[in-house]
Amino acid sequence: MRRHLAAMLLAAVPAAAAAHPHIYVDTGIEVIFDAQGKAEALRITWVYDEFYSLLLVEERGLDADHDGTATPEETAQLQGFDMKWEPGFPGDTYLLSGDVEHKLSGPSDWTASYQGGRLTSTHLRRIAPALGLDAPLKVQVYDPGFYTAYTIAFDPVLTGLPAGCAGQVFTPDRDAADERLLAALAEYGADEDVEMDFPAIGAAFSEEVRITCGG
Repeated sequence: MRRHLAAMLLAAVPAAAAAHPHIYVDTGIEVIFDAQGKAEALRITWVYDEFYSLLLVEERGLDADHDGTATPEETAQLQGFDMKWEPGFPGDTYLLSGDVEHKLSGPSDWTASYQGGRLTSTHLRRIAPALGLDAPLKVQVYDPGFYTAYTIAFDPVLTGLPAGCAGQVFTPDRDAADERLLAALAEYGADEDVEMDFPAIGAAFSEEVRITCGG
């Protein structure tokens, strides 16, 4: 029944909407703790899918020999390629202590490379003031507009994690998230530009690293 419903709803919305997301990113998360055991920074790694990586590399006229790897000179040109953020952009990364969201700094200390046909970038987000672990610490990754799909593809790195604490990756109920997306798309009329006003459904697909202590 679920597949039949999905097929009917997808047939009723524009092809552009059904194509979301457009970019796929394998994500790595490092949480860095200070000497007092408080979280003081995140280091985020993004590994872009091969197709999007190729588009960005060709757009910049790099990888002239088409071997899927940047030379040292080309690597230098890639630095910061995805760090020109508009003011207020959260970087598709959200930090919560319990249910309370905490603001992260803008990106710094970034790196970029191109190997094996995929672009990889990293950047640092500082947490001020640093957060203790009195409540579960959650790092969520998602694009609200679901243009980009983020998957936590690597084990979280917890640098300086206090004794008695541990981190775990949580993934959403994909069936439930898909149904929410289809229901949101079904609200659009045939003449509406869904691509330009895509529903803010990305949080339903959010993956997160959750750090807890004791128990």
